[in-house]
Amino acid sequence: MRTATWRIAASKADRVKEEIGWLKVVFAILAAIDISLIGWLAQGYSSAPAFLQAVAFVAVGIVTAGIVRVSGAARRKIAELEDL
Repeated sequence: MRTATWRIAASKADRVKEEIGWLKVVFAILAAIDISLIGWLAQGYSSAPAFLQAVAFVAVGIVTAGIVRVSGAARRKIAELEDL
């Protein structure tokens, strides 16, 4: 009976570790997009049309919010893993 409980805990820990791995991938992609958008805005701000500037600013806000959300989800998963 005890080994079955251990296997369930181990499989849950493996699942949580895999979810953390995927969150790291999503975080890295969003961070790269955010840095690229900010860099483009810094270089092309004066020559870009106003509409494109506005869209880029909104995109930076949305991507940054996504980074914050993914980071929070990863922290919750790490805390869940510590509890196992």
